[in-house]
Amino acid sequence: MEDKQVAVRMRGITKEFPGKVVANKDVDLDVYRGEILALLGENGSGKTTLMNMLSGIYFPDAGTIEIDGKQVVIDSPRTAFDYGIGMIHQHFKLVNVFTAAENIVLGLKEKGPFDLQASAQRIKAICDAYGFDVNPNQKVYDMSVSQKQTVEIVKMLYRGADILILDEPTAVLTPQETDKLFAVLRNMRDDGKAVIIITHKLHEVQDISDRVAVLRKGEYVGEMVTADTTPEEMTTMMVGHQVSLNIDRPPVEEDYRMERIRVKNLTVKSHDGVTRLDDVSFTAYTGEILGIAGISGSGQKELLEAIAGLQPVESGSIEYVIDATGEVDEVEQLIGMDPIKIAQMGVVLSFVPEDRLGMGLVANMDITDNMMLRSFRNGASPFTDRDNPRHLAELVVDELEVNTPSVTTPVRRLSGGNVQKVLVGREIAAAPTVLLSAYAVRGLDVNSSYLIYDLLNRQKGNGVAVVYVGEDLDVLLELCDRILVLCGGKVSGIVDGRTTTKNEVGLMMTKLGGGEQQ
Repeated sequence: MEDKQVAVRMRGITKEFPGKVVANKDVDLDVYRGEILALLGENGSGKTTLMNMLSGIYFPDAGTIEIDGKQVVIDSPRTAFDYGIGMIHQHFKLVNVFTAAENIVLGLKEKGPFDLQASAQRIKAICDAYGFDVNPNQKVYDMSVSQKQTVEIVKMLYRGADILILDEPTAVLTPQETDKLFAVLRNMRDDGKAVIIITHKLHEVQDISDRVAVLRKGEYVGEMVTADTTPEEMTTMMVGHQVSLNIDRPPVEEDYRMERIRVKNLTVKSHDGVTRLDDVSFTAYTGEILGIAGISGSGQKELLEAIAGLQPVESGSIEYVIDATGEVDEVEQLIGMDPIKIAQMGVVLSFVPEDRLGMGLVANMDITDNMMLRSFRNGASPFTDRDNPRHLAELVVDELEVNTPSVTTPVRRLSGGNVQKVLVGREIAAAPTVLLSAYAVRGLDVNSSYLIYDLLNRQKGNGVAVVYVGEDLDVLLELCDRILVLCGGKVSGIVDGRTTTKNEVGLMMTKLGGGEQQ
């Protein structure tokens, strides 16, 4: 990298949070112009914290930052902008009722009278230069997730950013949208910009990055040229020991496969009358993992919540099949039942919601108290002792490698990935007959993700009907036995996870049609 210009030089960066939680310790990192750097590490390794210090959200306790060879003090996001640094977070910061152009110029002080038409021309020039597809006059509420992300990136470029940080940029994109984003990032790199991406998807790291930097437990452990390394080597450096990157998919035992959940003609509307699910029908079987694929907002959340008794239903039926071996099936109708009534019927249903702290856990309660929110029942479980909540909390922390000072630590002080581990561990410990999981590995590092996949497969082996909503199509194709694809609240098709392709599922996510009902 001798011939490359150093855009960012961080030296001795240290950050400690209350409770003596060391997020970063003495980190050295160089970022070059004209390169895409992938920043890797397990949950709690300090990746996002380090980038938050570069973008002015946090201030380091020790260390120095240089931009283009000049030592600087970055004490706010506005200061970071002044140095050409922009960060695109996972959760977009856009005003829904504004247009793309209005969001892009929002908060800027222009010389002379404000001219939105002139701004739109500048936006168009940026889009033409890098290959963005943005309509400056389109309202944000009419945009897809990928269009909103594009507006966020253009907003940074409009403000003069030439050092861009993207946190999990492909988390909710289809394969086709990811390809478009990567093409734009390569154009930005070729234009001399410095691009940093934080991601857990190693196949994307190989596809898009030039160099990889790895953090482990808050410390910088090394870097690699992407072309000279493998996913296995990257994982070993992240975790500190070798990890198998093969997702096991045991065959479905047909002799024990039976219908467990029947969804028929399900229609769900939001409180303001917008149809979220439109005439959805499918069956989930015992001893299988049914994947749910779709662009964010296609009805995945509403589907799982309707089954769990948390979402009012407009029409249709949801049947829990107790026994289908007799002449007449023994079933329970779940429509109109809340979670307590469902449990009183003897239906052991576990739900890992998308909103971890809003619906799943209580942020101000510690891990042990969050375990007590669930009533535990006897049955097959990877966690053997469910009588003592503290003991269960300790087992979850130990088995899922939750990074926490103790089981009495408030959940709000854990990283997002560790919060997810606590939630998944608690729900699996309930020994369910149906396990509903919405983005169970979102924000989790590679090692933790594969631990969760193994737990889901163990549930499958125990005869549980597992419904898994995921955003990583590579994982869906490796893990799931069947995949139901939603597009705009409708079933676009149901395909065999063993024989379908990533491209086929991606097209079904964006266009109705294709995929045989199975």
